Amino acid sequence: MSTLAALARLRALRSGSAQRLATVRHCHLSDRPMVLIPLRLAGEAAAPLAAMVGTDPDHPRLLVVPQPRDRDLRFAFAAELAEVMLPYIESLQKATETVERRGAEPYERCLDAPQLIVPNPGAAAFVRLLGRSTRFRRAEGPFAVHPSVPLLGRWLTFFGQRAGYPGSSLLLSATETLSAHWATGQSALEDANLASLAGWIDPPPGSTGAAAAKEAEDPLIWPPAGPATDPGFDAEVLAPAIRAYEETRSDQAAERVRAAVRSQLEPTWRLMWRAIGLLAALPAGQGCAGRWEADRASFTSFAAQIAEGAPPQPKRDGAVGAAARLARMERARASYDAQRAYDDPLVMAGYRLTGEAFTGTVVSAEPDRTEGEGRGRKLRPLVTVRTTDPVRLAAGTRLGTPERRGQQAELVAIEGEHVTLKIVKGMGRGTTATPGAVPEAGERVCYAALLDEFQPPAALPAPEETPWTHGGPPPEHEPSEDEPEEEWS
Repeated sequence: MSTLAALARLRALRSGSAQRLATVRHCHLSDRPMVLIPLRLAGEAAAPLAAMVGTDPDHPRLLVVPQPRDRDLRFAFAAELAEVMLPYIESLQKATETVERRGAEPYERCLDAPQLIVPNPGAAAFVRLLGRSTRFRRAEGPFAVHPSVPLLGRWLTFFGQRAGYPGSSLLLSATETLSAHWATGQSALEDANLASLAGWIDPPPGSTGAAAAKEAEDPLIWPPAGPATDPGFDAEVLAPAIRAYEETRSDQAAERVRAAVRSQLEPTWRLMWRAIGLLAALPAGQGCAGRWEADRASFTSFAAQIAEGAPPQPKRDGAVGAAARLARMERARASYDAQRAYDDPLVMAGYRLTGEAFTGTVVSAEPDRTEGEGRGRKLRPLVTVRTTDPVRLAAGTRLGTPERRGQQAELVAIEGEHVTLKIVKGMGRGTTATPGAVPEAGERVCYAALLDEFQPPAALPAPEETPWTHGGPPPEHEPSEDEPEEEWS
């Protein structure tokens, strides 16, 4: 936890209401997101019990497995979930745009992409587990399932994997996203309770966040948001209902299970759309659009892979695939951190406290200063900034600035409250700076050791050239007879 976040939590505790950690929203929010609230059977890591899903807050779809240990019922549930999710996903593949690229062929990119919103990280983990449990199933032969089930599994795996990329908005956890924008007066563990978190941020009229959070502790009023259920509900309501269904297999017994899980899911369904409304009220940060473009490109690419008949995602990445994925995630993290700080003075304030950024007033500037001679002469303006922020950066550190994105400076020296910078990029061409490119005396500026710039992909061998020290080339996927018997738990 940063110093700024700790201070915000103390202020929230004293005032009784949540404090803002951000001035803008740092995630894309779709006009038509799909909300998914899964429940699993207690003691079974991936056995689905029920799900409430849909894009309309007034018309959710409730899917129930009256006996989660019954394999046929589990996969019937997966097929029902596919009926809801796949048309939503496929509808967003129809409209595309042509993206021109310098030095490369243009390509088609979907104009929009699906967005899946779940209550908490546990529900996101369940999405990944459900994807793994279904994507290798087959529609023919022994243990056959509906053809939509393995396709759903591949998409759920895609959402789960993409959620690991910093800044991606294809799969959002409501508690994590809200906690990134507000600080409450409770612990991070308590923030995992969606009802409690929403109570702190948006208490009922006449109440406080602390009082609303205390009310949220009652599972009879606000049941857990899944995928786990309340132990009292399991023992007193759910277990007898499932046992009655197991004994009779009647529609009446199935409806009893359905009514039980509906009572647990409906409060969370209302909370989810309340959380979406809270996020929608925040203005989007400038970097959201670019990150959503990357999400759309990823969605388009994966849809093309499915259309071309590519095999399901492997259970484990090969050495080259794992290294490439890690490199992409590291680049995404660096870019996301920089964009958040550039978009949001509250986020930048956290870096100022640690000495990784500073804000000050320009006291002098040499906009026409050059280095070198003859044809090698380069424009290198010097700027001196007076700041009272602690600056804990070494000479030679590259710095970026939110006021002039794309520009870079190099820290030359620190003398007391004066920091001297040399601008090395983003001034224009030639030996004369573009008007306004160099800060002028009296101007308020901010510089940070955060750079949002293109980073080339890691230089890695092709998968078929993986050296023996890293396991050699990965084998091609060949469906085997034992895959349909993979356990759900």
